[in-house]
Amino acid sequence: MSEQARKHQRVARVLGREIRAGALRTGSRLPGEHALTQRFSVSRATVREALRALNDEGLIATHAGIGSFVTFDGTPLDNRHGWTQSLVDQGASPTTTVLRLDVAQDAALAAELGLSDARFLALDRLRTLPDGAHVSLERSRVPLHPGLEEVPERGLSDGSLTRTLAEAGLVVASGEQRATAVPLAPGDAATLGRPSGTSFLRVRRTGRGPDGGLVEHVVSLLDPAHFELRTRFGEATAP
Repeated sequence: MSEQARKHQRVARVLGREIRAGALRTGSRLPGEHALTQRFSVSRATVREALRALNDEGLIATHAGIGSFVTFDGTPLDNRHGWTQSLVDQGASPTTTVLRLDVAQDAALAAELGLSDARFLALDRLRTLPDGAHVSLERSRVPLHPGLEEVPERGLSDGSLTRTLAEAGLVVASGEQRATAVPLAPGDAATLGRPSGTSFLRVRRTGRGPDGGLVEHVVSLLDPAHFELRTRFGEATAP
């Protein structure tokens, strides 16, 4: 890998981390190219490559003559996009309904994740299209770190779990994600308004902080007619 490539990847990585942590919020404008070149001590070409990478990841949108704006909505998809943003990109305007926000005990999940404390902040959300079709059911479980006990009473910060966690000093820096096609169980089918046994995409995502500690565990059921999971492999090389 060239030195230029390493530099633009470093810039993209730092800015991407700040966007995911909520330091740069949805709709906010990024500093201009000149300010970024001074901050990172790199060339304009490096900054432009970094912004292009962030745009490809769905974290920002760049408008010629205006600037770059944060588009990431706080819910990772394949660690790059949000479920809601994925629908918006298709021209839909989904609504999100919180079905559950409380503190729960889950000994089985704690054992699976290797945790000694079985208490979790539990958040269940349902996303619905304007025509009334329910297209995703997401269950997030966050180990009950100090300060999270009050979240059910005060609510999520700006309606965002990612922002709520960032304010508590919890940021996902790495993790793993697995996707499987599954038939909907009767209870989930009823919630989603689908016949029992309908095939949905189940995505299990475990996110960890910079220290390797567990930040969140999320299981999402997604309508495959509206979602697809994209991955990349290999490394692009200059011609």
